[in-house]
Order: sequence, then C-alpha cells, then structure tokens
Amino acid sequence: MQKKNKKKKKKIETIEDKMKYEIANELGLMDKVNELGWGGLTAKETGKIGGIITVRKKAMKKKVEQLKNEKKEG
Repeated sequence: MQKKNKKKKKKIETIEDKMKYEIANELGLMDKVNELGWGGLTAKETGKIGGIITVRKKAMKKKVEQLKNEKKEG
C-alpha cells in the first residue's frame, strides 16, 4: 500500500488567531507555545487566553454598534 501525499491547506488566519498570539505574548506564554505548541499549555492558560479573547470581541462588537448608531444619528 502506498501512502497518499496529502498537501496541507494553508489555514486562513482569523482575527481570533491574531488575538490568540497577541494575548499569549502579553501573558508571557509565547516561549512555551513555540517550544511545545498550543497543546502544551495548561487548561488554565488556554482558558485565560479564551476568556480574554471573549472580552475583547465583546468590546469590539460594542464599539462597532456605537459607531453604527453615531452614523445613523449624525
């Protein structure tokens, strides 16, 4: 049997991906991520990153809504 060579598709980087790297860097976890990968983080560390992403996304959404409302009024 021959192994099929499957080419990996390049993943399109999302805003969440960018945030994840930014937050990991802010928390001082990038060395660990670079050495062990994302799977090397503890549940507490990944939960903290996920929580911060959620907070930032909510803040971004709120800001967008405010800008929309300002455009409608002005």
